[in-house]
Amino acid sequence: MKLAEVFEPALRDVPEVALRAYDGSAIDRADARVTLDIRSPRALAYLVTAPGELGLARAYVSGELGVSGELGVSEDLHTALTCLADAAPKLGYRSLLEIVRKLGPRGLRRPPRPPEEVGHAYGRFRRRQRDAAAISHHYDISNDLYEIVLGPSMTYTCALFPEEGTTLEEAQAAKHDLVCRKLGLQEGMTLLDVGCGWGGMVMHAARHYGVQALGVTLSRQQVLWAQKAIASAGLARQAEVQHLDYRDVPPGQYDAIASIGLTEHVGARYLPSYFQLLHSRLKPGGRLLNHCIVRPTTDQRHRGGALMSRYVFPNGELEGVGEIISAMQDNGFEIRHAENLREHYARTLACWTGNLDDHWSEAVDLVGEGRARVWALYMTGSRVGFERHSIELQQVLGVKVEPGGQAHMPRRSVW
Repeated sequence: MKLAEVFEPALRDVPEVALRAYDGSAIDRADARVTLDIRSPRALAYLVTAPGELGLARAYVSGELGVSGELGVSEDLHTALTCLADAAPKLGYRSLLEIVRKLGPRGLRRPPRPPEEVGHAYGRFRRRQRDAAAISHHYDISNDLYEIVLGPSMTYTCALFPEEGTTLEEAQAAKHDLVCRKLGLQEGMTLLDVGCGWGGMVMHAARHYGVQALGVTLSRQQVLWAQKAIASAGLARQAEVQHLDYRDVPPGQYDAIASIGLTEHVGARYLPSYFQLLHSRLKPGGRLLNHCIVRPTTDQRHRGGALMSRYVFPNGELEGVGEIISAMQDNGFEIRHAENLREHYARTLACWTGNLDDHWSEAVDLVGEGRARVWALYMTGSRVGFERHSIELQQVLGVKVEPGGQAHMPRRSVW
């Protein structure tokens, strides 16, 4: 049986997707927008020896499985993932048996993992070592690559698009401003930004709200970039980014804390101690804004899929927003507001992948084709996840209430 016949049941109701296979067979479609290219027996061996997401990731990252169209690497991949989201279950046991027969005994040997895959190597580290190693794996690859993907704002979290024509830069500034307003920042206040990235939030808060802002991160590359940016902006007296673990920040000194995109790295087991620690770093009446990716329910597994855990964010975990809120409440915070920005993150990722497509050759020169494929696959897959509501982006605002019950909050939201 030819490979095209094997895959035909899964692609029967997907007219947007065509197929080419190394055995010369094909599924041609007049309305096809993308073509899947099974380039070698190794592509099939990846899929058979690691069924599901892991095998697909290995086949794609290694280049043995291709996706081609006319819109660019990431946009073509988005079309394929969107169209095929419900097609995989139709590739039944009979089809898999035919693939096994075609490969033969030797073809069933597990091929070498792509060098971009880290496995679960960081799991054996102590917590601080694990966190530092995982952050370095993802964030210290190349500031030049991040400049390509993120654009001038160098902000690697969900943006806020108030209007249809809002640009990515405007949307990131709008997100920073929303956080500042939720935190009630005023001139002379102190702000701590944990997991501050390249310093976009601390610079925005210092420039527009007159606060004294400290950002901390475990990525040395982020610190070097942020320190230069702060100096160039003339904000060195008000804004600072340090290479520092958030657990080493002195307690009780801050009017507000922003935790934007860090909770995903903490892990469900450590959420109570995380929020307890942040609570201790705030002055009475201080606010915390926690902004993170979450599961749409609280009964799903915390650990990310194979692509995220082995190629992108080792040891990362996602919880439901109910778990986040419970951990905040149980460790001193009164919850005052929650907001879902799911659709905004889908659009943010579309902007990032568009930037990657526009500079694909440059990105490959910087980090290699395998790593560039990891980025295209993970960002595009995440975009589809937000679009299809398999993940969300939630902002949760909490306050450290005064001993007498004063929260120093407006009676209704003013943002």
